[in-house]
Amino acid sequence: MTYRPSLKDITFCLDHVIGMSDSYGHAAFPDFDESLRDAVLDAAGQLAGDVLAPLNRAGDLGGTRLEGDRVVIAPGFLEAIKTYAEGGWYGLAADPAYGGQGLPKMLEQACFDMFHGANMAFTLLPTLSQGAIEAIHAHGTQGQKDLFLPKLIAGEWSGTMNLTEPGAGSDLAALTTKAEPNADGTFRITGQKIFITWGEHDGAENIVHLVLARLPDAPKGTRGISLFLCPKYLVDVDGSLGARNSVKCVGLEHKLGIHASPTCVMSFENAQAELIGTPNGGLAAMFTMMNAARLAVGFEGVGLADAAWQKAQAYALERRQGKSLITGQDYAPIYDHPDVRLMLAVMKAKVEAARAICMLTASAIDAVKRGNDAERHKRREDFLVPIAKAWSTDRAVEVASAGVQVHGGMGFIEETGAAQYYRDARIAPIYEGTNGIQAADLVGRKLGSDGLAAKELADDIKSFLDSALPADFKAECEALKSALAAFSAATDRLLLQKATAPLDVATAATTYLTLSGDLVGGWLLLKGAVAASEQLENGDKIWLTNRIKLMRIFFAHVLNHAPAHLAAIRSGYDALDDLTLNLD
Repeated sequence: MTYRPSLKDITFCLDHVIGMSDSYGHAAFPDFDESLRDAVLDAAGQLAGDVLAPLNRAGDLGGTRLEGDRVVIAPGFLEAIKTYAEGGWYGLAADPAYGGQGLPKMLEQACFDMFHGANMAFTLLPTLSQGAIEAIHAHGTQGQKDLFLPKLIAGEWSGTMNLTEPGAGSDLAALTTKAEPNADGTFRITGQKIFITWGEHDGAENIVHLVLARLPDAPKGTRGISLFLCPKYLVDVDGSLGARNSVKCVGLEHKLGIHASPTCVMSFENAQAELIGTPNGGLAAMFTMMNAARLAVGFEGVGLADAAWQKAQAYALERRQGKSLITGQDYAPIYDHPDVRLMLAVMKAKVEAARAICMLTASAIDAVKRGNDAERHKRREDFLVPIAKAWSTDRAVEVASAGVQVHGGMGFIEETGAAQYYRDARIAPIYEGTNGIQAADLVGRKLGSDGLAAKELADDIKSFLDSALPADFKAECEALKSALAAFSAATDRLLLQKATAPLDVATAATTYLTLSGDLVGGWLLLKGAVAASEQLENGDKIWLTNRIKLMRIFFAHVLNHAPAHLAAIRSGYDALDDLTLNLD
């Protein structure tokens, strides 16, 4: 089965769960309205379904290869890259001053939801370019913006992030790549970077590498990191390409999944580069890239989980086996066996919760641009980013694994394609900061010393529960109140423990993130269910009723874990103290 863009689900989420209308006609998005939104989503759906999805399986099987220092990408991908660029998709939310369309982040990421579902390996290319665009826009000089942004936004050039080194993965303080100053104000970069997504390919005229490195007099640790712009081909002041720079791909990683995305080992040998931002200020610039990338990875989880669910649902409707307790039919579709139907329902409920969480995060970015109560919305964005990234990608692995299970033995066989989603999904909780790092970031920097962002989130959920909700949802309101109480108690406990019991806080971090995601996902699904119930008389009754049922499935099988999460957070580090697990 070929992936089908989930336009109806996405549109419902935008209109009735998160709310996009605040951006229509706003000064921050002056040309944006509902008709333009629908036109962009329809076009994105066509690109995803007709161009990207047909390349997904062949790209997984064919992969990429290295010939000298040239990476040969999967058949059909060069043409798809050209089509993507010609459609203007690189610049959806980019600054119009440099050729972008200036559309809301929510719309951009709604498109990426479909692109990732259709072909995650392909979509990693524009995802990395997006991070480069945002970093240069936020921290580059005017000259750098004028020279590089139009080409990146047009898709004529692509961008990368070069952070990780051998022996220095998530520990940026340990990186050793050096940047030596030249007399003309430029720099020479020497070192090696690994795990560089789309670090080399022939799908763009130039590749703009953003590289973390150390100046000769840099202080130790992360305070001594600077960010540099190092193009594959040197760029003259008029924008024309010059000589090949001394940066090249010296190896390709052989990976569990995303085979059609070249993951490169990059060697820099006195490569010419420019400083972005201030000396030793690379950490701030890096977080601009990483925040963009982390939300994008959250949407990778959404899109991939949706695709995995679609494949499993289609298989369950076709595969016949046994007698159904639901219909009484012999040789029934396995969808008509309660266990399989429940698996598929939980999968779909997790997809919709993840989609809503990521959309809520994107909506906070748009709200900051609109300027009303910008500080509060920025706190909301910062608090939600690690949840969007980690919760959504963890759920993607669960959904993709369940998809293999629905297929049974055929899921373990590569020819069905179910296993690809599981293999592809497994990277998402690892890169752009492992999900453990996301949890540490959440309870550390994002929770802060006062927990203001968490408390504001809790207040918004309480306000929703205090509104006049239909009586049909009384049980779900009580369940959400219980989960909210668990979240608030966990928040208060972690804030108290920060100064006195840091081991307890660190031990509880992942559980707190999971609890937070469960709560926000449940809140948003209930909002959607209320909206669906209000439309039942005049809308698609079957589809809207299913929205309500999916919410109830989520509450019964996910949100009900909130008390256990709180108990685990309260247990702290004690069970681990002096624990030794040795291999005999």
